[in-house]
Amino acid sequence: MAVKNEYDLLETEFSLVDQLLSMRSKAGLTQEQVAEKMHTQKSNVSRLETGNTNPSWSTLLKYAHACGYELSLKPQKMN
Repeated sequence: MAVKNEYDLLETEFSLVDQLLSMRSKAGLTQEQVAEKMHTQKSNVSRLETGNTNPSWSTLLKYAHACGYELSLKPQKMN
């Protein structure tokens, strides 16, 4: 059961990374451009997009806004 829980957590993380990359790609922006709009460094955007960080909600909102998107939470009941 622990392995499935870990897999489910990773699946959520990969889904988030995919969504971040999709937003930036659809916006036609480079990591440098997103970083500039977020007032941060490109390396921070890179870490965010590779899943090598545990971003705050505020950071995710800044990223989305830099790409021209809004974010919302959608609660789902756990199985």
